[in-house]
Amino acid sequence: MAFPPEFLDRLRASVPLVDTVARHVRLTKRGGEYTGLCPFHHEKTPSFTVSENKGFFHCFGCGAHGDVIGFVMRIEGLRFPEAVEKLAGEAGLAVPQASPEDRERERRRADLYEVVEAACVWFQEQLAARTGRAARDYLAGRGVSDDAVATFRLGFAPDKRGALRQALNARGIGDDQLAAAGLIKYPEDGGAPRDTFFNRLIFPITDRRGRVIAFGGRALGDSPAKYLNSPETDLFHKGRVLYNLDRARRAAHDGAPLVVVEGYMDVIALWQAGFPAAVAPLGTAVTAEQVQVLWRLASEPVVCLDGDAAGQRAGFRLVERALPVLAPGQSLAFAYLPAGEDPDSLLQGQGAAAFREILDAARPLAEMLWRRALGQRRTDTPERQAALRRDLHTAVRAIQDPTVRDAYWQDMEDRFRRHFGRWRRGGRSGADRRTGRGAGAPAGPAPARQPVRMLQRRSEQAVLAALVHHPGLIGEFAEELATIRLTSADLDGLLRALLDVAADHANLDSIELCRHLRQMVSSPVLDAVTGASAARLEPFADPAAPVDDARAGVRAFMDRYRERAALDETRQEAQRFAATMDDDSLARLEAAKRAARSAREADAGEPDGEAAPPGAGDLPGT
Repeated sequence: MAFPPEFLDRLRASVPLVDTVARHVRLTKRGGEYTGLCPFHHEKTPSFTVSENKGFFHCFGCGAHGDVIGFVMRIEGLRFPEAVEKLAGEAGLAVPQASPEDRERERRRADLYEVVEAACVWFQEQLAARTGRAARDYLAGRGVSDDAVATFRLGFAPDKRGALRQALNARGIGDDQLAAAGLIKYPEDGGAPRDTFFNRLIFPITDRRGRVIAFGGRALGDSPAKYLNSPETDLFHKGRVLYNLDRARRAAHDGAPLVVVEGYMDVIALWQAGFPAAVAPLGTAVTAEQVQVLWRLASEPVVCLDGDAAGQRAGFRLVERALPVLAPGQSLAFAYLPAGEDPDSLLQGQGAAAFREILDAARPLAEMLWRRALGQRRTDTPERQAALRRDLHTAVRAIQDPTVRDAYWQDMEDRFRRHFGRWRRGGRSGADRRTGRGAGAPAGPAPARQPVRMLQRRSEQAVLAALVHHPGLIGEFAEELATIRLTSADLDGLLRALLDVAADHANLDSIELCRHLRQMVSSPVLDAVTGASAARLEPFADPAAPVDDARAGVRAFMDRYRERAALDETRQEAQRFAATMDDDSLARLEAAKRAARSAREADAGEPDGEAAPPGAGDLPGT
């Protein structure tokens, strides 16, 4: 709504700018102004100035500028009307209504807030009641803690048609209000109204201020719709809202990475794992309007997508929607999960460190645009290259901001020249001569490629799972296990604990072994190798796997470890020989090469043999 200018002037005069800023910034008085570190970008030397007399703040570093309303909009991620209402409430000022129609609309909205809040409380009560047992069991099976249930106000809609309507009617809430709030719907045949949600786990959806405005429900029985959201109402427009926005807004301001995931359970799993600034769209793809909502919280949110072909297509569609609204300093990054994983399963199976690696490997939007244009197309002729360049031109022209558009075109031109420049000089790195496919064109969904450290971590988790499920194997491999170091510090600590327990307590079964381990390592580390997700890492990691399969899996891991260690030693000795070029270094290099060959042959089941002396081609720099 539009606010009268005189009211806005009165509001600015009633709310001290310095006091408002000082809640978020440590200010130092310098003459008639105040200075401090800018809250909108990272800096070590203060460039942020607040002038109470002039009524504005200004940062000489990033250019942020505005009055008290603008500061609250930026710092809390609010829209203009929301910031005005917040400040007016602090100042004790009544927000004027522009017309009788506006007043009536606001009155209806206020009533609807009370209706959906009452429904939220009722859903929470049902989850805690006897009828909510199945929903509570489902949450426990998914690893959702009691703290998360309370924080996210999870609830349950019983499998009893009309139960919500009957309960809220008894509290004085009529059917018209329930229908306006999207809680009941009238059948087309004119019968009695029906509850929107029944036999579903309920996820309250809130606005930026934390007020409940709608609900999402996950079916607990047979239903053609696994997830169902409230219909659109005066409070709820799903293309403008993100799940968990109010909590993510505060966490992102405190420095947590803003992550966009697919669903409610992913958001909750990330919150439990220490990623509080996670949000999710509500059953639809991320819209351009939601992208702009995200930019009020962070300049470059990370969109986390599945690592399969469908996830890559979803990323490309989002690139297309985001291009027109890109602005200086505002973009998106794209992180791809391993195939078959979602954030919830990845966290349960591999822990927070693995998800952090996924975020660290996120790709910028410009690279996604290049990959989308290049795709699987042939680029082995000038005409096909010209078509690629034309398509890049067309995509970049969609960017409305001229400075960003110019920067993108320069970036695409640079990529084009780098990609095809080498090919034109006759090298094979620019395009494959047989297929005509560009070197930068991925044969599959390339962004899903897993980091090497993650692959190693998965392998280490599988071996530890086999040892925990079959404690007798620890003694068989104890001597070899004691000589290795796992790449993940938390998993290496678990290995040391396994060896210590096995040395002190003979003939333990898996349950007793875990009881001892829980006194020595953190629960998340142990859960990462004993949880249901760990069994999917390798067949031999499954608790039901035969002990011979588990033994073979551990043996294969140890052989690979020995081979990798021998290769690392060979590289180190080659570097030493390249630096000294003396006989001693050459002898050590030859010995290392023989050890590496022996490890490879042992892994392949071949007899050890004498390695041939290194030729000139084996030496670095020749």
